[in-house]
Amino acid sequence: MIDNENIELARPAAQPHRVDYRVDPVINLDPSAAEWSSMLQTYWGIARRRWATIAATILTVVTLTAIYSFKAKPVYRATAQVGIESETPQLQTINSLYQNLPTDEAFLGTQVKVLQSDNLAWTTIQQLGLASNPAFLPVSPDTKALDPDSRQGQGLLLQRFQAALTVSLSPNTHVVEVSFDSTDPDLAARIANALVKNYIESNFLQKVSATQQATGWMKQQLEDLRANVEKSQQALVTYERTNVIVNVNDKQNVVEQRLSDLSQDLTVAESDLAQKESVYNLAQSNPNQLALVAQNELLQRLQEKYADLKGQYTEARAASGPNYPKVVNLQKQVDEIQSLIDQEQQRTVERIRRDYNAAVGRVKLLQASVAEQKVEVGRLNQLLIQHNILKHDFESNQQLYENLLQHLKDAQVSAGLRATNINLVDPARPPAFAVRPKKALNIAIGLVMGLLLGTTLAFAQEGLEHRTIKTVEDVERLADIPALGLIPMRSSAQKWSYSLAKRKPVNGSANGSLALVVSMDPMSPISESYRALKTSILFSTNPPPKTLLVTSAEPGEGKTSTALNLSTAFAEGGQPVVLVEADMRRPGVMNTFGWLKHKGLSGVLTGAYPLEEAIFPVESIPNLWVIPAGPHAPNPAGLLSTSNFRSLLDDLGKRFDHIVVDSPPVLLVTDATILSAAVDGVIIIAASGGTSPASLLRAFRTLDTAGAKLLGVVVNKFDYQKGSYYYTTYYRQYGSYYRSPDREQSPSSSATG
Repeated sequence: MIDNENIELARPAAQPHRVDYRVDPVINLDPSAAEWSSMLQTYWGIARRRWATIAATILTVVTLTAIYSFKAKPVYRATAQVGIESETPQLQTINSLYQNLPTDEAFLGTQVKVLQSDNLAWTTIQQLGLASNPAFLPVSPDTKALDPDSRQGQGLLLQRFQAALTVSLSPNTHVVEVSFDSTDPDLAARIANALVKNYIESNFLQKVSATQQATGWMKQQLEDLRANVEKSQQALVTYERTNVIVNVNDKQNVVEQRLSDLSQDLTVAESDLAQKESVYNLAQSNPNQLALVAQNELLQRLQEKYADLKGQYTEARAASGPNYPKVVNLQKQVDEIQSLIDQEQQRTVERIRRDYNAAVGRVKLLQASVAEQKVEVGRLNQLLIQHNILKHDFESNQQLYENLLQHLKDAQVSAGLRATNINLVDPARPPAFAVRPKKALNIAIGLVMGLLLGTTLAFAQEGLEHRTIKTVEDVERLADIPALGLIPMRSSAQKWSYSLAKRKPVNGSANGSLALVVSMDPMSPISESYRALKTSILFSTNPPPKTLLVTSAEPGEGKTSTALNLSTAFAEGGQPVVLVEADMRRPGVMNTFGWLKHKGLSGVLTGAYPLEEAIFPVESIPNLWVIPAGPHAPNPAGLLSTSNFRSLLDDLGKRFDHIVVDSPPVLLVTDATILSAAVDGVIIIAASGGTSPASLLRAFRTLDTAGAKLLGVVVNKFDYQKGSYYYTTYYRQYGSYYRSPDREQSPSSSATG
């Protein structure tokens, strides 16, 4: 029983804390650098907390992309290039046949459309037998019964052909690229080449048809002269073909110019070799001056840094000795800088050596090229003698032929004669690499898209979870009321049970639940959090509150566990403490200690027995007494609203230094509202990630309207591993500190919190 000789303390008159609710804070459109830093830290914290979501999303997207990329059949693209010059205008003389006008965009655009025409496509399809080629038209139930001669069959074949065909004009050129995509690289090249060939032949046939009439009559009149011209020309062409001569003057100029260019390049290469050889010799003979010789700014900076650190190390060693932490740290830095200097010197020497070897190789190559070019110049000069003779003979016959043509009235004959200059620049070749799927690119895009999608999902999850209170900052942003403490979870791997109703009762001793963690694990961070909460409560008012009500907005937020641990923390100070279980609807303290059949508060308030019979000491926790809820009461709110409860608090105030009252949630029943008017202070328990801001605000308003003396809010069940960087770092350091073997293991070592 309680010693009645305890000194009776006057009830402190704590000042009520009026809640200032905050809504719609003003957005700062010109954030400062500190605000930007805070925003970046917030975003980084979200990414760290949601790394699993981001990683899972990236893995999923990249996996799906990789599966598609590796399972998709590769498609190859073969490209042929066609040069299209200007169309010759209507001729007045045969000479004008070789006078080309500038090519306009409309003409080139027309040729592109011609290449994309269905006529050329259908000719190519028939020519290559694509209707029966499974690489062009995959075999399926629909294609097996396809009739290539029917309208539907032709339409399907043309559609398939046009879908794989790409014709484009290269910018600022007269070159048109004709590309065809197929899963068979050889087929893609054959189709592209066949289409270009059919296009060239079509244009050639049009040209021939237009010029046949103009050239027919000339065969009779110029047969003999033509024969002479052709004979001399054939001799010249045969000689040029035999000796691989295209244009003598151009070739001679090119050969001589090439020899001159090679000679100049050789001179420059020899000068460069001399310079690189001198640098290489200096680097070999004087490695200490390597940074200056190679003009390596990085190496110079490293050497300067090494000298500076070496000086600091010498001074620190002389002042503090070799084993001083700062000296050891400086020694490590000096060694690291020396290692970097050695590595950079090796790289610099290797680079100088490679440059020197490359210069030597280039000089040798140019010397060989100059020698070969001199031989080529000599051979060409020998060929020019006979070539000039044949060329003079050909030019003489051609001059006679042209003189005859000048007398011909071909203006009327050449009417309507038009020509186009179209040549195959580069035929299509079977491609070695597929154009799609581009596996590396697809995976890279999948990685970026997965990152964007994962980040979006992470921020979406964070936005959804912002519907609940997380940290003390959330409470302080919600209302102008202090946050008294932050109670963490036991650990992410072994979370304590917050549900008191499901505990297995253990008579008179702790059962391992969170409700008794202060007594069972006094050196844990969570126990110190309760002691810190006790300290915050004692300093919340002047004088400190003696009668304290612990409540919450809704069930399951840990108010009974907080009441038990807070009472234990008060009892550690050596002062008598009593815990009153005023939650007679769902008593948790009775379940914790297994006092289901004990007398309690309900019997005292109804007058069934005196107060002394309802107060029970906790044997495992010195200085702590408990008044359980007692037998079930039909109307708890009515019992608590009577003067008997106030008289009970007055009587307890004479016997105990601290009275902690555990009450039901505020929003479910009126019990807590009734009790709030009879105590010195009220603390509200909010579950991190469980209590919504709306529920907490309604609890504030309810208690504020009843005139309760609100001391503040306690954020319970905080998972620091999902918190910000500050909380994670703080609790890790906190836990490691209290696990130190040098710390005293007695609970009393931190009893004052």
